Amino acid sequence: MLGIGVLMGVAGTVAMDVWAILLERFFGIARPNWGAVGRWVVEASRGRVFHDSIGDVAELPGEARIGWAFHYLVGAIYGLAFIALAGADWLNAPTFPAVWVFSLLTIGFGWFLLQPGLGLGWAASKTDAPWRARGLGLLAHTVFGLGMWGVALAV
Repeated sequence: MLGIGVLMGVAGTVAMDVWAILLERFFGIARPNWGAVGRWVVEASRGRVFHDSIGDVAELPGEARIGWAFHYLVGAIYGLAFIALAGADWLNAPTFPAVWVFSLLTIGFGWFLLQPGLGLGWAASKTDAPWRARGLGLLAHTVFGLGMWGVALAV
């Protein structure tokens, strides 16, 4: 069951990344900067979680790799957490509403930890278009949930 949880989380993350590529290609919406996230991960491990702007912190070698690894690790953890909450019975008859609600709730970590950590404010409040960023985040997390659900249906 743990393996299925990890697979669900990784598949959800892949779905989210494909979604980001499509948004960039067809609508010109920039993909997430995983290098900045990697820099934040390193800074957080040193005890500095919140920044006025992560761009003010010197770039680090390998920060993009760190950011991408963190992105997929978090996805795998979310998959495990969902399976732990939903249980084996859910896998016997996976429903989208359950995984969708969970995937929407996970955006809270982005809104209230990662975004302020990067200097973007609570729930992207310091960006040029906070409601647009929030809406795109909710859509991305919906796609994450669809990816997780797809794996659950396949297994």
